[in-house]
Amino acid sequence: TEWETAPAVAETPEIKLFGKWSTDDVQINDISLQDYIAVKEKYAKYLPHSGGRYAAKRFRKAQCPIVERLTNSMMMHGRNNGKKLMTVRIVKHAFEIIHLLTGENPLQVLVNAIINSGPREDSTRIGRAGTVRRQAVDVSPLRRVNQAIWLLCTGAREAAFRNIKTIAECLADELINAAKGSSNSYAIKKKDELERVAKSNR
Repeated sequence: TEWETAPAVAETPEIKLFGKWSTDDVQINDISLQDYIAVKEKYAKYLPHSGGRYAAKRFRKAQCPIVERLTNSMMMHGRNNGKKLMTVRIVKHAFEIIHLLTGENPLQVLVNAIINSGPREDSTRIGRAGTVRRQAVDVSPLRRVNQAIWLLCTGAREAAFRNIKTIAECLADELINAAKGSSNSYAIKKKDELERVAKSNR
């Protein structure tokens, strides 16, 4: 039969984000976040748009590809709700810009930015009999990732508001600065501020 004579299937093609960026060489240099930043082959997608039900169970959103979480987080502020194709485009442009400016794999820049901008210590409110005091607590890995994504997106959004620069350029700048750990980044500034407050509340 023709099934037996059919040529063997070639290697499975490598899945690259937007057809360009490979996920193979992306290193996650923070051990605690390795399980929470979904970037390896298993989570490789062509587009950050999977329509998965990541909110159904408690920790399932950690399985959501990290670029898709960034994309979803960019759809904020009522007028942008649900415009996922727009945010996919923004992220795509931002990645191009990052590659042009740094020459690195934008996925690596994104991962470094998330590692650098997630606060490691935060303060919570402990109320005892009418007196409320702040107590410093450690931040769980998933919350570090969540907060990092949120801070990066907020920083990009605020930078682009009433500005000639497009949001893609602002997102690229924010990610590059955060990946360097430079305090020009909104996310890094906020993270340092949170950690400073937490330190004083120990």
